[in-house]
Formats: sequence, C-alpha cells, structure tokens
Amino acid sequence: MLCVGERAAEDTEKVVMRQLDAVLARCGRGLVQRGVVAYEPVWAIGTGRSASPEHAGGVHALIRRRLGRVDATAAQAIRIVYGGSVNPGNIRALLAIGEIDGVLVGGASLKADAFLSICTAAEEDTC
Repeated sequence: MLCVGERAAEDTEKVVMRQLDAVLARCGRGLVQRGVVAYEPVWAIGTGRSASPEHAGGVHALIRRRLGRVDATAAQAIRIVYGGSVNPGNIRALLAIGEIDGVLVGGASLKADAFLSICTAAEEDTC
C-alpha cells in the first residue's frame, strides 16, 4: 500500500504527484496492477478535520489519471482509498463519491460505537 498526502490543501496536486511519481519510478506497473493507494492529507491526521468529499474525490481522480499513464486498464481497477479523520458523520458522503473506493479509519476505530457505525455505512454502500 502506498499512502500519499500533503500538509496544506493548496499543495495537493504538486505534492501528491511528486510522491506518486517517486514510487512509480521504482515500482512502475507493479504498483498499478497489484497495489492499493491511500490518499491521506497530513493536515487531517489527528485533527478531526477531513477533506471535503469533493476535494478527496478530485485527488483520487488525479491519482487514477496519473496511474493510467502507466497502465490504463489496471488504473481503473486499482483501489484508491481515503484516510483523514474518517468518522460516522462523514463516511456516507465520502463513500458517495465514485472515485473513493474505501477508507482508512484511524482514531474512530478506537471507539467501538463509531467504528461499528462506519462499518455499517460501508457495508450499506457496497450492497
């Protein structure tokens, strides 16, 4: 799994592409065909702040387009997940964005009720 992210929202495209290109230079097609990519804004970790679903979806689309330059077919199938203060209040909106294939759950996983709520929403989204 590759996790990419940026410290400030205004640096998103430049920083995420730099990180992704560095890994692609080393792993190339193998990452696209067998990997999972996680987008996690560094500014969201432990803050309770989350990227808007639209912002996260846009970054996921950007990542998928870049991966498509390596292997277009595999890029459509690779899982790109979002991590960044995922919680019961934003899980449904995040999963409603077509480019978001799943989530990484951090602190909310330490609270049984919150984690169960997130899991239930994810299960409903896949049915």
